[in-house]
Amino acid sequence: MALLLRKFLRPVAISGAVALLTAFAALIVSYLLFPVTGVEVKGARMFPESEAWEAFPEHASLLLLNVDALERRIESNPWVKGAEVLKDWESGIVSVEVEERRPVLDGDLGGRRIMLSADGTELPGLGGVGLKRIAIDEVQLEEILRVGEVLDENGVTLDSVDGVDAKGVEATVEGYHVLFAGYVGDGQVRALEGLIEEHPETPYFDLRSPERVVTGAEPGEESGAEKTGG
Repeated sequence: MALLLRKFLRPVAISGAVALLTAFAALIVSYLLFPVTGVEVKGARMFPESEAWEAFPEHASLLLLNVDALERRIESNPWVKGAEVLKDWESGIVSVEVEERRPVLDGDLGGRRIMLSADGTELPGLGGVGLKRIAIDEVQLEEILRVGEVLDENGVTLDSVDGVDAKGVEATVEGYHVLFAGYVGDGQVRALEGLIEEHPETPYFDLRSPERVVTGAEPGEESGAEKTGG
């Protein structure tokens, strides 16, 4: 029985060893022929190139590089909103094109400092951006996050949250002074975008009234209104 077992196991062991050697040889050849010779990070200010290097396996090969896994790992950094990894087969350089988040809120939430990007991601700092720190509560934070999401979904940029008081939330949107409170719908945001394009000289937009965008010189000085579809 022992002799039969040895006869059976011997070819299995040999096959396993051959498979391992083949895989090792393929790994060596792929690295020798297509090594990663460098990493170039584009579009990043807060995401360091050293961290991009750390995302790559040691002795990385272009042939075996898992681009999707690399992009997911890079995007785990809170500063990175999106990343695209591109291989240059001639030079061996891998380009990492980064879309970074930008802080729009420097808030004091019950004594805890909170810094957020427009999509609601909490950031570890302001990244050199100058923002006024404002006191907010949980309800106001949810309101800011909800409006930021609606703006982002409609391709409108929230530049900064500038203040919160009884009137509502003051913000800068596409470079314009905007006041909002409560629910802001997709229709209002689309109307806001249209009004900004049609009347670029208007410095102030009020979105506090449901289904309306009111324009004016300053808060309380209304000069017109645009109804939306909600």
